[in-house]
Amino acid sequence: MTGTWINMGTVLAGGTLGLVVGNRLPSRAKEGAALGVGLATVVLGTRLALGTENVLVLMLAVILGGAAGAALRLGERLVSATRAAERLFQGRPLAEGFLTASLLFCVGPMTVVGSIQDGLHGDWSLLAAKSVLDGISALTLAATLGPGVLLSLAVILVYQGGLTLLARLWGARLAGVGPAPPWLVELSAAGGAVVLLLGIDLLKLRRVSAADFLPSLPLATFFAWVLRFLG
Repeated sequence: MTGTWINMGTVLAGGTLGLVVGNRLPSRAKEGAALGVGLATVVLGTRLALGTENVLVLMLAVILGGAAGAALRLGERLVSATRAAERLFQGRPLAEGFLTASLLFCVGPMTVVGSIQDGLHGDWSLLAAKSVLDGISALTLAATLGPGVLLSLAVILVYQGGLTLLARLWGARLAGVGPAPPWLVELSAAGGAVVLLLGIDLLKLRRVSAADFLPSLPLATFFAWVLRFLG
């Protein structure tokens, strides 16, 4: 889990620095930084989503996943789960920073592929590159959204670290056949769609609960397996 520890270290360092300098930054600088992160997130999400090899899989996953997440009120439940922790930070809002950072740091192919490489071969180079990007983003997000960004460390540990441990335990069976199995391609594309929604929300183009679309990720994997089974 070397890559995960490095990733957590850069997020902790960047987030802490962002909290320290955040109050000293002019409001215009904070706004510009937030828009920059939002724009970069939109570009990243679009690029990932366009990587799909089967548009039908992506469409079904996003539509059904969004419907399921909204029906289950995933976004609202995640926000509610962070409210109790706000007392530890003297009432400072945590929900937006936590959800934004968690989705940005953990939804994407670098997380999945990097974790599998780390678990299977001990190669944490991809996660190291991801760590640099996450550290910079954590600095900007913490300066604008507050201490909730640091709570994403728990998500990185559980999700990214969990993938690494699964890859180590299950070996090649988890990775599938070839360097880019269909389930991983479609999982990355669905993740890109979720990241794109996150960017839209950051840019304040429309208020979107990207967390409601998290069921799209397992659904994309499921539909990819189904289509592969059907030939």
